[in-house]
Amino acid sequence: MTEHVSGAAPAKRRSDLATRAVAGLVMIAIALAALYAGGRAFWLLITAAALLMMAEWAGLMHAPRRSVTLSIAAAAFVMLLAGSASGHFSFLVTTAHTAWEVAGWCIVAAFVLAGLTVSPRLGAGLLYVTWPSFALLYLREQPQGLGLALWTLAVVWSTDIGAYFAGRSIGGPKLSPAISPNKTWAGLIGGVVAALVLGYGIALVLALPRPLLVLGAPMAVLAQMGDLFESWLKRRAKVKDSGRILPGHGGVFDRLDGLVPVAVAIALLLMLGWL
Repeated sequence: MTEHVSGAAPAKRRSDLATRAVAGLVMIAIALAALYAGGRAFWLLITAAALLMMAEWAGLMHAPRRSVTLSIAAAAFVMLLAGSASGHFSFLVTTAHTAWEVAGWCIVAAFVLAGLTVSPRLGAGLLYVTWPSFALLYLREQPQGLGLALWTLAVVWSTDIGAYFAGRSIGGPKLSPAISPNKTWAGLIGGVVAALVLGYGIALVLALPRPLLVLGAPMAVLAQMGDLFESWLKRRAKVKDSGRILPGHGGVFDRLDGLVPVAVAIALLLMLGWL
């Protein structure tokens, strides 16, 4: 009986890893297909993710059902604003000027949401969810948009993968045990190395702006900070995952937490003319 139990844990871990890997590959394939298609397809995927993240954020805030509904409605409104500014569904987030304009309207919507729900945290969540969504739409609509958005997504993915396998295989001192007991310094370094290598390769092959040759490393650190922030939110809410919609991964927020700051940072660098 003891031998059976001792062997069950590794078998379960292998099963969980397989589920996680298959679900991850499916999500990457969907994201790449929508990214390649661009236009409405990419907007629809980003909007769906934003609405799910907004619902999960409201859940982490333990918001009542009415406030959750209002939060999702507010996110839908600003995502529609980003996608259908004119009658023929042309994309508003195409230039730095219009990107700033959308960000401003989102601030207004955040204040309205905070007032209606009497929750500044839900207003902050609207910004936290929609600004990276606008950032990705803005990146995709640039002359090198496919490459820029691909670089941004790939750097975050490689950070997650590198951190996961380095942390599992090396272990060692914990990165922030009070917030996320499973994260290690080895994982952080593994994520940084993976992001630097892949980011360099994509930027070189696609002839992207030269700073992107080395920006993979600091963006990996930023992605880990986004991950830790979401871990802190979950610990505060006393939940393991932000949701259950993704097999082996938890919620959408669990998968996109690192992308939030990275997408905003790269879009901001581009808008300011530093890329």
